[in-house]
Parts: sequence; C-alpha cells; structure tokens
Amino acid sequence: MVASWTPLSEPTTTHTLSDASLAHTGLRFILGVNIALHGLTRLPQWTAFAEKITGLFSETPLPPDLVYATALVIPLAETLIGVAMLIGVRLRLVLSAGLMLIGLLTFGTCLRQAWDAAGLQLVYGIAFWLLLSRRADAALAWDGWRASRAR
Repeated sequence: MVASWTPLSEPTTTHTLSDASLAHTGLRFILGVNIALHGLTRLPQWTAFAEKITGLFSETPLPPDLVYATALVIPLAETLIGVAMLIGVRLRLVLSAGLMLIGLLTFGTCLRQAWDAAGLQLVYGIAFWLLLSRRADAALAWDGWRASRAR
C-alpha cells in the first residue's frame, strides 16, 4: 500500500475560522497584551510616571502642566484600549482610539527628537491601522459574538 502525501498548503479539514480571521485575532491579542501591560504596569506608579514624562519634555515648547496632565491619562488609556482589544469589544472605536493614542505619543516623541522611539511607534501605528482596516476579519471577539446572537 502506498501512502499519499498532501501538502500543508491544501486544507484537509474544514475550519470555521479563516486564515485572515486567525491572523487578525493573533495580532489583536499580541498588540492588546502589549498595550494593556504598558498601562497596567504604570498605574501603580501613576504620578511618578507623569513626573518622569514631564521631566523628559522639559526641553520642548510644551507647557509642563499640559505634559503632566497628558501623562496621567496615558496609562489609563493604554489599559482601557489594550483590555478592550483583548475582549474584542467596540473594535472600531477602540482601534481608532489606539491610532489616536499612538499619534499623540509620536507627536511628543518627535518633539523630543527621540527618533528610535518614533520608529517603534510607527510600527505600533501600522499594527493598529492593519487591525482597523481588516476589522471585518475579527474573530473570537465580543462584537462578533453579540452580532451572532442578534441574528
């Protein structure tokens, strides 16, 4: 008896999730964990984080009070955006908020002329853009579960 070989690229079983849905879910999970932990690890030292950021911006034209207030909001925004991404709730709003947050961070980073960090933030921006532009591929998300229950 001769055994037959099937290349891995040909599906041998029926899957309920497309490759695009699996990829979207995987990237959403990775980025969600990253962003959520950025915020969660900063929350216990909330004011110390804001003071550190304010010091980093001392050579920029931004008013220190504005920098401090913004730095207080960043950990909370990161936590909420990251957790919402992991759950997959209100993805259009959450991914748009993530893009705006990265835009804000990039603005500040460029004012400080921290170009290595600005390049990294560009990668985050691309990840948020990709997830938002391919939102129709979202799977294993609260939004999808709610939509399927409504049918």
